[in-house]
Amino acid sequence: MGKQITEMLKGTLEGIVLAILAVRTAYGYEITAWLREQGFADIAEGTVYALLVRVEKRGLVDVEKVPSEKGPPRKVYSLNAQGREYLDEFWRTWDFLSERLEQLRAEGEE
Repeated sequence: MGKQITEMLKGTLEGIVLAILAVRTAYGYEITAWLREQGFADIAEGTVYALLVRVEKRGLVDVEKVPSEKGPPRKVYSLNAQGREYLDEFWRTWDFLSERLEQLRAEGEE
């Protein structure tokens, strides 16, 4: 997969992270670790942190600082109502694209 998956992830990682936050609250390292467990081994922590800063600035997540046993407080992210609307739009767009891609694949196999 290599470079192709990296390029595709650039356009979908935001939706993936918001989908994770729709299920549970999490801090940056937890999100990165979960992505890696799911097979996204090449995801850098810095990529996830930069993405979290962007979605926070856009008002898609709520942030709470929680004391940490080691070091400074952690920023824990949760999806808010505006983020849920954005995620719903992401899934509608995903469905549209995946249906069209499957249609193209089927036509190409005929």
